Amino acid sequence: MTAVDPVPARVRKAEGPDRQAIVDLVIAAFGPVEGPEVVRLIADLEVDASAQPILSLVATVADRVSGHVLFSRASVETGDRELSAAILAPLAVHPEFQNAGIGGQLVMAGLRQLAATGMDLVFVLGHPDYYPRFGFAEAGVRGFDAPYPIAAKNAGAWMVLPLRPGIPGTVRVRVRCAEALNDPRYWRE
Repeated sequence: MTAVDPVPARVRKAEGPDRQAIVDLVIAAFGPVEGPEVVRLIADLEVDASAQPILSLVATVADRVSGHVLFSRASVETGDRELSAAILAPLAVHPEFQNAGIGGQLVMAGLRQLAATGMDLVFVLGHPDYYPRFGFAEAGVRGFDAPYPIAAKNAGAWMVLPLRPGIPGTVRVRVRCAEALNDPRYWRE
């Protein structure tokens, strides 16, 4: 696929029978070295009470799972209140469908569903040239520190998207993630 070949996909909540297809997809997308670690992260998040509720979505093309995204619970305490938040991680698209809009369809569907639940913020540690197209902006300069320090050269990779107006960003706060994500190896870009 090329960037000029958008592929319409059906995006839906992941279900039990999708498990093996998601594993195969993640291995194909991340490769044989990083893929198994990402598969373990997904499995750990699915059973981690501190990650709940999670939103796990798949994109299918011709009934084949071609993409997957997971949003897990996070929180932000601003001193006067706690904001509801989610962390987008991981996002995987099968190599045959990369650059065809599948990832974007998954991200947008997830953001719509989270906004409908009243979620305040969504965070991502990802490519700073990709996620701004969805409205994400650098989180650190807005007062939201990642659960683990991000190297200054990669500060732009830690991003936030407010899902409703009036979210504070003028105080310095640390985002709390699910226990399964609370490991420094997941916080390098």
